Amino acid sequence: MKSYRKELWFSTSRRRQFLNITSEINECLAESGIREGLVLCNAMHITASVFINDDESGLHADFEKWLEKLAPEKPHSQYAHNGYEDNGDAHLKRQVMGREVVVAVTNGQLDFGPWEQIFYGEFDGMRKKRVLVKIIGE
Repeated sequence: MKSYRKELWFSTSRRRQFLNITSEINECLAESGIREGLVLCNAMHITASVFINDDESGLHADFEKWLEKLAPEKPHSQYAHNGYEDNGDAHLKRQVMGREVVVAVTNGQLDFGPWEQIFYGEFDGMRKKRVLVKIIGE
């Protein structure tokens, strides 16, 4: 059994943003040399997410609207967490969108269903944050 680990760093241009990171994960898989196994990909920050969905701009706009209704950013005073920070909403949005994904590796490829892609979701951005990629298999 082989094991591969890499940290990917992202810095978004907006407070909330979705980045398709599928190509970066594919590069990691190629580097690992693993042909059969599992890829774990998780956000290493509590105001960011990794999730799988369709790469469609309308859907991403829907996510943004929906998340903002569930946990609006403002007023900042609505969150007990917002004493020294103003990111209480980002913590809640991360809970909804999830921390990590696990994808099967088959014949050296990510074993996706139709339209599936891996995304990094940022909810308190404009600074560097990391994503862990761990691949195990043979």
